This record gives sequence, structure tokens and C-alpha cells, in this order.
Amino acid sequence: MYLEHFGLKDFPFAITPGTQYFFASQSSQEAFNTLQVAVMMGEGFMKVTGEVGTGKTLLCRKLIGSLDPQIYQVAYILNPYLEPLALFVELAAELGLERPRAGDATQHQVLDALTQRVIELNQAGKRVVICLDEVQAMPIETLEALRLLSNLETESRKLLQVIIFGQPELEERLNHPSVRQLRQRITFHYQLKPLSQEELTYYIQHRLAVAGYSRGRLFTAQAMRRLARESHRIPRLVNILANKAMLSAYGKGKRLVGLDDIKSAVADTDSVGKSRGGNMIKWALAILLLAAIVAAGSYFWMYRI
Repeated sequence: MYLEHFGLKDFPFAITPGTQYFFASQSSQEAFNTLQVAVMMGEGFMKVTGEVGTGKTLLCRKLIGSLDPQIYQVAYILNPYLEPLALFVELAAELGLERPRAGDATQHQVLDALTQRVIELNQAGKRVVICLDEVQAMPIETLEALRLLSNLETESRKLLQVIIFGQPELEERLNHPSVRQLRQRITFHYQLKPLSQEELTYYIQHRLAVAGYSRGRLFTAQAMRRLARESHRIPRLVNILANKAMLSAYGKGKRLVGLDDIKSAVADTDSVGKSRGGNMIKWALAILLLAAIVAAGSYFWMYRI
């Protein structure tokens, strides 16, 4: 009934990354183009960072989907919060090797098997690409072990390429003294940014169109302005608020999402509410501080007189 009410074939603001909903904002398109060129050039290590919800996972899946499976063998690790041995086992399994039973292989043995598999794939004309998401959660010792993969190369090129995606905290982890050699091997880096004000409008229109919406404007101008302010134009927050606002409008039998629906969505979203509360506290403290300064200044001048 919900989809029929709005004339949709799919849910336009689901937060599960679907590559059909990839929106080519300036930031995401530049990152996508950069990664494609870097992979084509055979660069060893690449890095993409961005705040929570800016579209790193969707970008990663979009890139993987764009790589010709006849040319590229891709290993994708969604959650790399693993010890070095466990990471190598997961990579080996992703590249088609049988997963050893726990305790049956050492890190050195698994790395040797992984190396041989990468060589086999290269000899078969395949280029190996490893994509690691949420790398800011990777233990330091596992980040150190990643450097071992960079040693897989011939005299002319790397035998595999590694693309790491993570939140800004990843930069701090890469500044750790023990992983400075890994940091030096990162040749391409891009930082994803929130949508611009203009891009937000096109983003909403794009997702609605992909979901089958063909009517006129769905969100009022007031609703769009409030949505931009409350979401800070971060795609995931935009999706959450837009989805809840549409549910609010549907519950009232409305075919147009208004300002009141956005307000209802904000009130129902803890992450946005907490952010607003934090900002209100900061403003209150700033006002109190300013009042104290003014009062102190007045007392000082009165005392002098």
C-alpha cells in the first residue's frame, strides 16, 4: 500500500547499499574515476576515507561491479576486524582457496598459499584486486601484516592491488609508527565529502526516479531546506530522514511530504536529535560565557570609575 500510495516500485531511501542507487555527486564521481584509473594503472595501495554515511561502502560495491570479471579477480572483505592470520585466511577463501580448519595452518603457511594463488591468477591473465571496508577498525598488527601483501610483485608490476576504505580515524591509525611503511605505499587517496545543497535536490530526485517515481515534486521546498539542515547533507542521514518523513506523510494520507513530516522524522531519529541537543548545549554555553564576559567588563569599568 505504501509503494502504491506514492507510485513507487521500490523503497527509494533504504539504507542498504544498492549500486543502482549510486549517485554521481562531484565527490563520489571523482573518487570513482580516481579508483578506476588507479586500478587500470596497476597501482599497489589506494585509500578512500569519509565520515560515517558518506557512501564508502556503496562506492566500493560500485567499483567492484564495474570491474570486468574476465580481467579482475576481486576479494572483498566487509569487516576486517581480524587478526593477521584470520585476514589472510579470508582473503585466500575469497580468491578460491579452501579454508583451512582452525589450528591447521600458521600465518606463514597461509601467506605462502595466498602468494601462490595470486601468482597462478596472474599467470592465467587475471589481475587481483583486494577491497577492504571499515579499515579504521582493523587492529594495528593486522595493518602491519597488510604490508606483506605489497611485497607481491614482479620486476615490472604489482601482483595485486589493495583498496582500503575507512572513516577519518583511519588516518590516525596509519600515523602509528609501526605502520609507516604501509602508509608510504599508498599512492592514491581520496576523501569523500557530503552532498552540496544543489546535489541534495538531485540526489532525492535520482533515488525517487530509480524507485519508479514519475509524479511531480514529492518534498516541499520547506521540507527540503529542513532536510538539508538536519542531515548535514550526509547521504545516509538523508535516507533515514526522507524515509521516515515519507512514512509520516503516508500515515496522514498525504501525497506530498511537508515540513511537519521532516520534523516528525527528526524527532524520531536519535542520532539527529543528539546532534541537535549537543549543538543547543554549545550555543547555551557560548551565550552564558558571553554574558559573563560582558558582566565582568561592566564591573571592571564601574570599579575604575
